[in-house]
Amino acid sequence: VHHSNNTAFNAPFSLPFSTYQVFGLSSVAQVVLGKGDFGQQLSINLGFGIGVTLGIHAAGGISGAHLNAAITLTHCVLGNLPWRKFPAYLIGQFLGSFTAAATVFGLYYDALYDYTKGNFTVTGPTATASIFSTYPAPYVSLPGAFFTEFTATVMLLLGILIIHDEKNNGALKGTQALLTGILVLGIGLGMGMNTGYAINPSRDLPPRVFTAIAGWGMDVFTAGHHWWWVPLIAPTLGSLAGVLIYKLFIDFHNQPVLESQNEKGQPVVETS
Repeated sequence: VHHSNNTAFNAPFSLPFSTYQVFGLSSVAQVVLGKGDFGQQLSINLGFGIGVTLGIHAAGGISGAHLNAAITLTHCVLGNLPWRKFPAYLIGQFLGSFTAAATVFGLYYDALYDYTKGNFTVTGPTATASIFSTYPAPYVSLPGAFFTEFTATVMLLLGILIIHDEKNNGALKGTQALLTGILVLGIGLGMGMNTGYAINPSRDLPPRVFTAIAGWGMDVFTAGHHWWWVPLIAPTLGSLAGVLIYKLFIDFHNQPVLESQNEKGQPVVETS
């Protein structure tokens, strides 16, 4: 992921994140409120995958496509991003995510009211809080749920770094956004059952705050054995672990760009 020289002012950066979240959250709303007549779990996976692809295209020139607070923090720790930019990126992500939740709430308000009879709940037969934020399945222990989010984020980081690894077998220029969307789709297909694959603090906390304000109350923070902190900490640790694994097993074994291009028979081009 490249980094723009811009400071990533909050307003233009919030819009791409809103785009990503609106696609994802609205797909969940349609599946839940449509009672299975307007899509299944695959619809949700596709919705988030498409949203990520479009969000990266929209934000790539503004911020280098930072749509995940855990990844942004990881880049700061590695020295790839100045710490002075971290607050602007974080605020932009959170504003965009909060706005997306409000947008989907307005879009499906009538359906929400019809489905719940005006009683917005976090648990029960007509629970709807999971439209906006993730909650663990009833059978999952807290350590098991934490490990799920940690592992899913490790796979996310490994995939992103591999896609952008020009010293190895990086993706063709212009396909990175699509492949990252497919990567998120794959994570949802294989690791979404236990926790709903938050894999992103920016995706989970702002909508949770919105639902607390919009009628679901403080239950959104106490449900699932106070689950709310796991989508913040587990993805952050998973992001750092993913970079470490990538460095140890792939990056340290890569050949320099020019050398690897010579061996592949490709012309050597000096780049700034």
